[in-house]
Amino acid sequence: MSAVQSVSAEARDRAGKGAARATRRTGRVPAVIYGDKKEPTLISLDPKEIDRHIHKKGFFATLLDIDIAGKKHRVLPRDVQFDVVTDRTLHVDFQRVGKDTKIHVNVPVVVRNEAAAPGIKRGGVLNLVRHEIEFICSPDHIPQMVEVDLTGLDIGGSIHISSVKLPEGATPTIRERDFTLVTIGAPSGMKADAEATPAAGAAAAAPAAGAAPAKGAAAAAPAKGAAPAKGAAPAAAAPKKK
Repeated sequence: MSAVQSVSAEARDRAGKGAARATRRTGRVPAVIYGDKKEPTLISLDPKEIDRHIHKKGFFATLLDIDIAGKKHRVLPRDVQFDVVTDRTLHVDFQRVGKDTKIHVNVPVVVRNEAAAPGIKRGGVLNLVRHEIEFICSPDHIPQMVEVDLTGLDIGGSIHISSVKLPEGATPTIRERDFTLVTIGAPSGMKADAEATPAAGAAAAAPAAGAAPAKGAAAAAPAKGAAPAKGAAPAAAAPKKK
């Protein structure tokens, strides 16, 4: 379960782009809290405080208690807008959650024990197929991460969702198939050797086009009664006995 983090906020009285720009001019970040069958609540945040949370791994799977003048709102981050030039935080959306709320969250996949994977030791390439897994869960059972253990995994091996211990109270949204989380692929040098070996064997087995017969090899005799090839000189007749 994710630990609940606290964030302080101030109420805003106006919505709209103009009001949001005015809030940013004061040095604060406009935000909104919505959901749980209640009216949206407009707030502003201290940029330094909220950025510390935004840039942590798993931010969108972290429960927050937003304190507005002593009243706390339990929320889950849903969207963050950034300035495309400065990367400054422009706006944050939060979903208000209750005890009976079922939510969809993206939980990060974390790889463990790479040093214990024979495939990695042999130069294999780790391919993290899924960086996140979407779960359905209650706010009190939001997992912080999904750990994937690479111990014993060799080149060509893979780990699927069925092989991983899932967090209690959380169910993957994909349930109809056993999807892949990580694989270890062959290094580029090993792939090139594997492709070259069968090609070289095939080339050695096939004779070169237009090659002359080996020295000393007799030409194949024509079949009995077969007509001479077109343009070929007729065979000399055997001399008659006198």
